[in-house]
Amino acid sequence: MATIEFFYDYSSPWTYFASDRIEDFCARNKAELVWKPFLVGGVFNKVNPTVYQRRENPVPPKDNYYRKDMADWAHYLDIKMVRPSVFPVNSVKALRGAFVAIDAGTISAYSNAVFTAYWRDDKDISQDAVLREIVEAAGMDADDFFAKIADDTVKRKLFATTDDLIARGGFGTPTFFIDRDDMYFGNDRFELMQAALDRK
Repeated sequence: MATIEFFYDYSSPWTYFASDRIEDFCARNKAELVWKPFLVGGVFNKVNPTVYQRRENPVPPKDNYYRKDMADWAHYLDIKMVRPSVFPVNSVKALRGAFVAIDAGTISAYSNAVFTAYWRDDKDISQDAVLREIVEAAGMDADDFFAKIADDTVKRKLFATTDDLIARGGFGTPTFFIDRDDMYFGNDRFELMQAALDRK
């Protein structure tokens, strides 16, 4: 059985698109899906600072196409998506919470709820009240959740996955690894991943 690691941050629209497909993709290929929440800002700071430079010095034609591309993908995947009122968003607490959800066996429901809240419902996922709604919708205990995301053990897990992605050549979200070493970046790499799995 192949293993597919899904390195992701909730703050990315392209990762929102990928999250809508990755579980079905793994199921069809009988591959094990390993959720790897990481802090994309930490990666940008260390290995990909051009992201910030581009935000400070936008290229209008490229930005216009960027918006069109997102709208085209949303239409193609039949996903409702809004332009969030808060962008970029501080996703640290939500990402720490993903580790709590992994341990609770509710990572799929939790992640879907986080992505939906931010990218469809325009809710600020950095706010505790919003996270509480998400956690309860995913069938988790909110008080236990908030206690755990404040724990150093969970904080270290987020640092560890972020450093792991950097060490393995990653530079953004979403990033996928097939069987540890075969890396793919972006929402539009499923065809290439399928071809790699078919070759195996």
